[in-house]
Amino acid sequence: MSGDSHKTVIKGNSSKYVKLNVGGSLHYTTLGTLTKQDTMLRAMFSGRMEVLTDSEGWILIDRCGKHFGSILNFLRDSTVPLPEVRRELMELLQEAKYYLVTDLVTQIEAALKSREELEPICKVPLITSSREEQQLVSSTFKPVVKLICNRHNNKYSYTNNSDDNLLKNLELFDKLSLRFNPRVMFIKDVIGSNEICCWSFFGHKQKIAEVCCTSIVYGTDKKHTKVEFPEARIYEETLNILLYEHRDKGPDAELMQATRGYTVGGRNGYHSDEEVEEKHERERMLRRH
Repeated sequence: MSGDSHKTVIKGNSSKYVKLNVGGSLHYTTLGTLTKQDTMLRAMFSGRMEVLTDSEGWILIDRCGKHFGSILNFLRDSTVPLPEVRRELMELLQEAKYYLVTDLVTQIEAALKSREELEPICKVPLITSSREEQQLVSSTFKPVVKLICNRHNNKYSYTNNSDDNLLKNLELFDKLSLRFNPRVMFIKDVIGSNEICCWSFFGHKQKIAEVCCTSIVYGTDKKHTKVEFPEARIYEETLNILLYEHRDKGPDAELMQATRGYTVGGRNGYHSDEEVEEKHERERMLRRH
């Protein structure tokens, strides 16, 4: 189409077709449709206002044409399917306000209010495989916290406090997801792993740390599975991955060292005081031998 443009007045009966170029989106409709409801479009095509046209007769409207088809359909039928995605619904609302399609504005605002009332505070995806985990972790720019919790993966009997600790881990996961959900993606693995209870922490699409809450203990006659609730460690790792928020790259070694119990190196994790003492005891025993 030619770049030459001029102003003209559009006149004709309601069955006359006109060509509209709305921000590069081309539409073909009748004057009857454009003047059917009391909107800005009726004023534009009433024959009393000049509109801008190019040399090929396309009427030029300097707006985004993404939702103009929905505007036309509403003018024709007084109803139109509303977008499911909130962002697109807000875009359509802005166009309806611009063209002064008041009935459509009312419908969209009512839909937005209804969806706000039904919108959950927190959404936690449930995954069943490592593939689903990779897809979720790679698709978000947020830090990620994943909890594996599957009581049925156990081969042995549980120790006395294990069931209580499983519930405590689940309750802490729920609390953290409610508190940090706008900033962190929380996902729960209920089937796809052999672990019983394990937390994983991701930043910039890579696993940063892991807190495993299960271990095997030996009784007098058989093995048992012990589930622990390392609340302080879980809190600390959750706060640590917030360091990856809004960064082009991960935090440097000095920053991570300042927030962890040991120097950042080849292996990520956190050592409690008991673990450090056990490590030192093993080293002392090795030196004796």
